[in-house]
Amino acid sequence: MFNMSALELSAAIKDKKLSVTETVSAYIDLIKKTDSQFNAFLPVSRESFFLRAHPGSGDTIKTCGETLSPLAGVPIAVKDNISTEGIETTCASKMLGGYTPVYNAAVIEKLEQAGMIVIGKTNMDEFAMGGSSETSAFGSVRNPWDTSRVAGGSSGGSAAAITSGEAPLALGSDTGGSIRQPCAFCGVTGIKPTYGAVSRYGLIAYASSLDQIGPIGQNINDCAALLSIISGPDYKDSTCVIEKSFTFNEQNTGLEGVKIGLPRNYFADGIEEDVKLAVLAAAKEFETAGAIIEDFDMPLMDYLIPAYYIIACAEASSNLSRYDGLKYGYRSNNAKTLSELFQLSRSEGFGMEVKRRIMLGSFVLSSGYYDAYYKKALQTRALIKDAYNRLFTRFDMILSPVAPTTAYKLNENVDDPIKMYMGDIYTVSINLAGVPAAALPCGFDKKGLPIGFQLIGDAFSEGKLVNAARVYQSRTDHHTKKPGAVK
Repeated sequence: MFNMSALELSAAIKDKKLSVTETVSAYIDLIKKTDSQFNAFLPVSRESFFLRAHPGSGDTIKTCGETLSPLAGVPIAVKDNISTEGIETTCASKMLGGYTPVYNAAVIEKLEQAGMIVIGKTNMDEFAMGGSSETSAFGSVRNPWDTSRVAGGSSGGSAAAITSGEAPLALGSDTGGSIRQPCAFCGVTGIKPTYGAVSRYGLIAYASSLDQIGPIGQNINDCAALLSIISGPDYKDSTCVIEKSFTFNEQNTGLEGVKIGLPRNYFADGIEEDVKLAVLAAAKEFETAGAIIEDFDMPLMDYLIPAYYIIACAEASSNLSRYDGLKYGYRSNNAKTLSELFQLSRSEGFGMEVKRRIMLGSFVLSSGYYDAYYKKALQTRALIKDAYNRLFTRFDMILSPVAPTTAYKLNENVDDPIKMYMGDIYTVSINLAGVPAAALPCGFDKKGLPIGFQLIGDAFSEGKLVNAARVYQSRTDHHTKKPGAVK
């Protein structure tokens, strides 16, 4: 069971080789047995998840309708910033400790309509603010390849759950690389969809114009099947502009004549040699498969990180203003006045990284600095989007590294925020432009740690990216590798 892909697992359930009950039981038992090594999951309540799996009598698979989803019966882990009715959703923060939503996120409704079973909420950076899953109020996520190292962030728990075999599929969210970077660090596959392709209703916001929910899995076929389920229009989210769910051809159609751009300035300074060589080898594999590889210089590189962090932090300061100790969330017991209630509740309830970003966001939105910082960041964002529009008149897609390094040691960079932020140099522009990207494993460094690359496409070109990723994974076996402890 644990060696099956999600699609294979669903097929086995449909063929009655496995039942939903034994499948869900086996995964929950595995989480309880092994997750102390990885801290990928927040506390799992077997009873609450079984109630969701069996709201009535019989296996869930029998209630899915005449046409069964390709993932019917499959357990799935969900990042803890996605609302689940009746199940605690904390964003890995003390601020939301004990908060139990009274409604499901749109993606949860779609999962359950497709017959999938949520088996746990995954650990993450607090309010998705971080690149290593070390800012969680519930402790750091540990990389299954080397538990002394980070799993990436902010969807580190979801990626670690796939790598460790504790879940066949997971949902993450991506604001500036939060799906793709953990996938690269943990050696798994993920898709950051086009902004507006997946409903954000029920996703607890970090930066509303950048956040997007996406799939994380063992391979691109599993991810594509999950994306076809969670994508599609939603009247409850006005930014969800897609007209119908994605559908993907079951077979790849080859890469003959496909033009892939390779940003040469991504391979100049700051990138580890092992990462550089592995990503260039991936480009060579695409060329061997018939694609045309052409170098170019990615424009505006010096402005990507500043523009992203100004915009993201500005939106975060606005979105997190609701957590004041009065409406809901953590409330300080030490406050004697209303002013102290606001100050102490937020000071005690938020972690250091969240407070840092709120303060930065409040600063760039403040009188006298709005025009100097926030307005210019928005103008830069428009230039970045325009640059991508021009690039996609030349190329069908772009291939680049996901991160300049492999997974680093726990606590190695936690006190150096600038170094942490620079780890997002290859990922943030995708969110600023609102375009899709797929992250895939492409090898290992000399320490035995996974390396990942990403394919970037024009808006709503997920079909092209999935096809190219399928070609690559049909020719390589990096996505089949697992850590020694979970083979």
